[in-house]
Amino acid sequence: MRPQTIQQLAVCSWSGWPQDPQTLMANLAGMDVRRIQLALDPLIDKPEWNRALELLAGAEIEVVSGMFGTGAEDYTTPATIRATGGLFPDDSYEKTLARIPRYIALLDQLQIDKISFHTGFIPHDDAGGLRAKMLQRLAVFADRFGEAGKLLLLETGQETAETLVGLLTELDRPNLKVNFDPGNLLLYSMGDPIKALRILLPYIAQIHIKDAIASGDPEVWGAEQPAGEGSVDWRSFFAILAEADYSGNLVIERECGNDPVGEIRRAITFLSGILQ
Repeated sequence: MRPQTIQQLAVCSWSGWPQDPQTLMANLAGMDVRRIQLALDPLIDKPEWNRALELLAGAEIEVVSGMFGTGAEDYTTPATIRATGGLFPDDSYEKTLARIPRYIALLDQLQIDKISFHTGFIPHDDAGGLRAKMLQRLAVFADRFGEAGKLLLLETGQETAETLVGLLTELDRPNLKVNFDPGNLLLYSMGDPIKALRILLPYIAQIHIKDAIASGDPEVWGAEQPAGEGSVDWRSFFAILAEADYSGNLVIERECGNDPVGEIRRAITFLSGILQ
């Protein structure tokens, strides 16, 4: 058994949506955090992020993994993200596929091997051929990253744990893993996070620490909450990870709220009472 520790904590760089790396580092100082998962798209698309890696290294901020998006994702409702998210839109798929070499170059520069993203909604059955289309596209992505020695982590939430295990088994790519986010499962009303954690445990390579309250309706968003203030049973959650000897990152993600820095500090205080 390996108890989970404070040293495993990190923060998603996009929490609070910093406009430049200087703001990101100021936010991290306010949280007293020195480990992050880094969104890579700003480094490619926004000139103000050109010196991000230099500034992060100078501040001795450790980047533990990367993240990328897939174009014009619309999170207004579950229905809009189902239509615009992940690898489903043809245009987004082609554009994101073309960016993979740049993501890999950044991962190499950072000397890290993990990157996560939202695949998009993958149905449990193949009505209309959508499942086959999505799995074929995901296989291409997994192979591109695998050829470079990188793990591609799939965010949980947009399908049930059982559906996610099914596609991982079917694709059988050793570099295709899971970034487990219990809050997302609640936001999308896709099942109990503790049950899902047990199901997906063999595939998990990274954890997002996010909390929420489910709406109970997959067509209506749940409500994100600071860690410890939603429905996730964190003591049971970390006990399961300890039993499994999990030693990976525990990355706090806060995607809304009026005071994300203060809310992440509250989450860290809460987690400090559970983690060793």
